[in-house]
Amino acid sequence: MIAVQQQTELIPKPQLAAPEPEHCPGPESEKAGQADACAGCPNQSICESLPKGPDPDIEIITKKLSSIKHKILVLSGKGGVGKSTFTSMLSWALAADQDLEVGAMDLDICGPSLPKMLGAEGETIHSSNSGWSPVYVSDNLGMMSIAFMLPDPNSAIIWRGNKKNGLIKQFLKDVDWGDLDYLVVDTPPGTSDEHLSVTTYMKDSGIDGALVVTTPQEVALLDVRKEIDFCRKAGIKVLGLVENMSGFVCPNCHGESKIFKPTTGGGAKLAKEMGIKFFGSVPLDPRIGRSCDSGESFLDSYPDSPACTAILSVVDALRDEIGDI
Repeated sequence: MIAVQQQTELIPKPQLAAPEPEHCPGPESEKAGQADACAGCPNQSICESLPKGPDPDIEIITKKLSSIKHKILVLSGKGGVGKSTFTSMLSWALAADQDLEVGAMDLDICGPSLPKMLGAEGETIHSSNSGWSPVYVSDNLGMMSIAFMLPDPNSAIIWRGNKKNGLIKQFLKDVDWGDLDYLVVDTPPGTSDEHLSVTTYMKDSGIDGALVVTTPQEVALLDVRKEIDFCRKAGIKVLGLVENMSGFVCPNCHGESKIFKPTTGGGAKLAKEMGIKFFGSVPLDPRIGRSCDSGESFLDSYPDSPACTAILSVVDALRDEIGDI
């Protein structure tokens, strides 16, 4: 196992005199030591003396990711909309085609859940001359997560932005993915450190775009609008929007009822307003949660579920949008 405490030592960090203040541009920024937040900071002289300019690791990352045909970010801006759940089902669906090689990267540093959802809990990362080896869930589905590095599964990750950014860089630079058809990147809620890092580090490698996940109610749409705005400002194409948990499907009678009512029109109306494609609605099936808890593919276990049909329809729309292989 590569423990978190050990792996962070691989990331060169400047020795700062004090913790970074709020709104710190970061020691690696071209504005380091010169921004308004730097005035009076004990680290100002240290940051001013650091080398500026393009990050040399971006070229390494670009070369490393050149063997991956399609790179997809899964975003939402809102927590609890089923983003990681949808990432796991998207990964299962793509990997169902044995001719495809698929990778899933869990960038939720503080709350990694993909290992459990994909049935890889308790696995560890192995290192070789070619880099870190992904943990393989099946012959053609590999994944990477900080969960594989924790000394204890209940350990909290209490990191500032710089450490998060450093780990994300290592995931992109040091993981030996090999030749992949799809790399699906699961991100945490918000538009902050992890999102800025992954878009910055991957910008030259060619990101196909972002799949944005929402639920029907306005309280979720508020944050999703911000996420779409982030994508546009970061130059990331929004491939499409999917509305998750759009209704409840009874596993016995297959009747559907609305749990989260779309008081302002839901995902379909938002997609129309924002000028992006609407990939469809996925109803809530309680067996999805059960499958994620047991690390099994819901699509394989319950192929007759209306949710399964809806998910596969979204996957087809996504592949059509980025161009099938």
